[in-house]
Amino acid sequence: MTTACSLTINNERLHQRIEELARIGKLGDTGVCRLALSPEDLQGVLLVKGWMEQAGLAARIDAFGNLIGRLEGKDPGKPILMLGSHIDSQPYGGRFDGAIGVLGALEAVQTLIERGIQPEQPIEVVAFCDEEGCRFNKGLFGVRGMTGKLEEGELERQDANGITRREALLAFGGDPSRFEADRYAAGAIGAFLELHIEQGPVLDARQEPLGIVTGISGPLWLTVEMTGFAGHAGSVPMPMRRDALVGTARVITALNQLARSEAGAPTVGTVGALTVFPNSRNIIPEKVTFTIDLRDIDMSRRVERERQLRNVLEEAASECGLTYTVREDTNSEARFCADHIQAVIREEAQELLGYAPHELMSGPFHDSLALSYVCDYAMIFVRCKDGISHNPLEYAAPRDIELGAELLYRTMVRLALGEEV
Repeated sequence: MTTACSLTINNERLHQRIEELARIGKLGDTGVCRLALSPEDLQGVLLVKGWMEQAGLAARIDAFGNLIGRLEGKDPGKPILMLGSHIDSQPYGGRFDGAIGVLGALEAVQTLIERGIQPEQPIEVVAFCDEEGCRFNKGLFGVRGMTGKLEEGELERQDANGITRREALLAFGGDPSRFEADRYAAGAIGAFLELHIEQGPVLDARQEPLGIVTGISGPLWLTVEMTGFAGHAGSVPMPMRRDALVGTARVITALNQLARSEAGAPTVGTVGALTVFPNSRNIIPEKVTFTIDLRDIDMSRRVERERQLRNVLEEAASECGLTYTVREDTNSEARFCADHIQAVIREEAQELLGYAPHELMSGPFHDSLALSYVCDYAMIFVRCKDGISHNPLEYAAPRDIELGAELLYRTMVRLALGEEV
């Protein structure tokens, strides 16, 4: 579906910024690699910070590595209307994941300023630090930091090169000694709006440019270590082996079957990272470390799948003569968008597009997930080609991005001019 509606935002400026940001950490012809708290991530943050300042925002990097641009409202004491997303990427990522949410938010607020509209409350545009979680194996760091939700030991997590998050954060310009001072007080944030590519195939299949998000699935991230005993691959008889990789393979297969076990359910399960020790062709694997990502919008179903999975782990370890440990990295319940903000988005989308957009849940988590615990939130999805994301082939059409940013702008104006948040 297409629309010939006129835009309020400056679409050329928006696309120029998307393309310029994509050149930082460029991977091949279309991909990007801007790992959280890396030199490339900092270069991108400083670029966006400059654009924020050009737009008239007061911009800063806080103690958690978040980039925050602020526009004062008529009443600085009112709860903040916050917009944004992230610009860090996966190691094999695309140009649009997170980036259109930050740059679309900046474009929306810059348009507000250029049109001479002063909001009732302060508005902040935020590029949150380390949404992806791929470098230190735990995401949503910046948003959880600013809302007081960090867990013990997070700064000591190491990346693949042995660099701790503390070391990377200090090099980035963050400062753990200022964590308490930079946390937002309860009630300081009134509402949060996030624009994001869908990262799934629903809108593309429906040939619709935009969608309204109803809620975010609850993600469970586990790291499992299975330990057996190394031996010569040519001499140890099969019945006498304690092969950690064989046990792991059983768990991986079972996870896939469990996620598919209820027809039509949105349950998903993935093993995305696996390390084998000693990783030699002719040595029986002694230790395997692997990740589990299990998600569902229905928490009772997800809890049941986790119970079944842990039974499989126990059975696989027993059958293969292994021991194992499980570390819980992330465990969040499903979170639903605020009805009253969805209603505003729905009305503005009807005016913008001429029809009511499809409403859908989000399988991936976003910064909105963490913010949902401290304020009302809503999300707008932009169609991405074939549902591809976390891949250099990720693509969102310029017109779809423009429509998403325009809908974000119109929703923001409604809230900024007195719509209750």
